[in-house]
Amino acid sequence: MQLSTFLFYNKHAAMDDEVAHYFFQIVSNRYEKGSIILTSNKSYGSWGDVFGNNVVATAILDRLLHHSTTINIKGDSYRIREKKKAGFYDVSLYENESNDANG
Repeated sequence: MQLSTFLFYNKHAAMDDEVAHYFFQIVSNRYEKGSIILTSNKSYGSWGDVFGNNVVATAILDRLLHHSTTINIKGDSYRIREKKKAGFYDVSLYENESNDANG
């Protein structure tokens, strides 16, 4: 059985408590039973802000990072590189966001 879950995070507001609870349930149910591939532009230290609750963020990270391999990729994405080449990317608009991701 394949499980696909899509989670969108609004950078201007913490995640709703109910959504954070469901995400925790998904991670907990998969913990030590199957793989999870997760991408994020937020550092682990920022996850308390993302979930709006440091305790929930810590519990999720505890399960995700146990037996895991973390790959940290620095630099611009292919999408950003292409926008820069085409002249459609204003770096000043995104400086704070990229500093947070490199955290």
